[in-house]
Order: sequence, then structure tokens, then C-alpha cells
Amino acid sequence: MRISERHGARTSGPQDGPPMVFAHGFGCDQSMWRWVAPQFESDHRVVLFDHAGAGDADPTLYDPRRHATLEGYASDVIALLDDLALPPVVFVGHSVSAMIGLLAAVRRPDLFDRMVLVCPSPRYIDDDGYRGGFAPEEIDELLSTMDANYLGWSRAMAPVITGNPERPEIGQELAAAFCRTDPEIARHFARTTFLSDNRADLAAVRTPSLVVQSRQDAIAPPEVGRYVHDHLQGSTLTVVDAVGHCPNLSAPAVLVAAIRSYLAQDEEESAALEEQPVA
Repeated sequence: MRISERHGARTSGPQDGPPMVFAHGFGCDQSMWRWVAPQFESDHRVVLFDHAGAGDADPTLYDPRRHATLEGYASDVIALLDDLALPPVVFVGHSVSAMIGLLAAVRRPDLFDRMVLVCPSPRYIDDDGYRGGFAPEEIDELLSTMDANYLGWSRAMAPVITGNPERPEIGQELAAAFCRTDPEIARHFARTTFLSDNRADLAAVRTPSLVVQSRQDAIAPPEVGRYVHDHLQGSTLTVVDAVGHCPNLSAPAVLVAAIRSYLAQDEEESAALEEQPVA
């Protein structure tokens, strides 16, 4: 079985369209993109997939040792893109997948044309001169609660992550996605995610990137989006009118508009450079 099949990869859109690859966040699967990805199918080759341990991915893909760091997931992305044999892609990564994509782009910049980082965070724990959104003891409590009662944690935490209390169905959908994930794998991935520190990796990225930040986000506050932008060469920061850590669910039209605006601007700049006369 091909690597792409083992990740439950699905493709749509014109075969010769510029490729866009959508990567889901913690506790989710590719269905989290159902309001966003189809909006690009008219002019892009759209690829959806599931990380190891999520959705329709082959259960044997998940390896506790390989996936103890985000580098293991980045290796999976590289293997997936090599298997698909696409031209350099626009990689759209939500939450922890933003960092996974950046790590893959550092190692294999030839695979990536541009990055779209939706609510990224290189470190979730506060540090001297850095606000990640959580004190160390808050992360310890979060992980301990997951260990003690994962399903209870899922139901309680999902509305906090999504925000929008006036729209409880969004939190309920995320909670359902959490509950579909194997609790042991989810607890392991949570430690990999919330204890990671990829701040130093940002300086090594050379792929042009769009940082999409929600105006209000309990998981990755605005200061985090600004930090990523400030430390990522060639990046653009867009603060969208969305509440919560999942604008792909709560404000998909706003997210689509932000991505399309960025891609169009980049294409215009490329065309202008091509039109400049050679000295």
C-alpha cells in the first residue's frame, strides 16, 4: 500500500492545478477542512490526509517512538509528498500542523511553494519574555486531566478551544472528533504538542508563509501569532475576524478569503517580477 493511501489521502480538483495540501490539528482529522478545502477545488489540486493515529490513517502507521516529537510527523509529511510526486505545494497547516509543516519545509524546502499557518504556536508554555498562553502548571493540569478522564477532558476542553459559546455545535463537533481518537494516542500526541518548543526552528525556514491569527484565541493568543511572524523570514501576518482556535470551523469563509487574498497577492508579485526588463 502506498504511503498516501496509508494516510487516507484524498485528492480533488484539476490534475494540473497548483497543489494545496491541508493538514489537520491535534485530535482532529481531515474532515475539519470540509468547509474550507472545497473552496479551492476549482483551481487547485487539493489534497487531504490524516496524521498517524487519526481518522482513516492506517493504524500501523503510528509509532510511539517516531511520533514522540513533531519531527516524526514532519517525516511523515515529507514521505507523503514524495509519494504523491507533486510540484511544490501550498501547505495549509492548522495549529500543531503549522509547526509540523515548517519542520518539514526546513528539511525539504524543494517540496514547498508557500505555507499557510492557521493559528500556529511554536511553544504553548509561557517563558521569560514570551507568552505562549499557558503557565507550566496549567499544562501539567491539562495533561493530568487527560490521563485521568480523556472523554471528560474532551467534552470540557472542546468549547474552550473553539470559543463561540453562542454556537455550541462547533464545540460539540470538536469534542466528537476528540472522542473518535484513540485515547492513548491522543494523550501521547498531547504531550508531543503541548510540551514542544520550536521557537528556534523558525529562523531556519525560507519558505514564504502566511500566518493567520484569530483575533481571540484561548490556545494561541494574538501575541503568539505576532511572535511567529516576527521570527519567520518572508512571512505575512493576517489577523482575521474570528473567535477561537478553529476558524476552519467557526469562520471558514473568513479563512478562505484570507488564504485567497494571500495567494493572489503572491501571484501578482511574481507576475510583476517576470515583467521587469532584464538589465
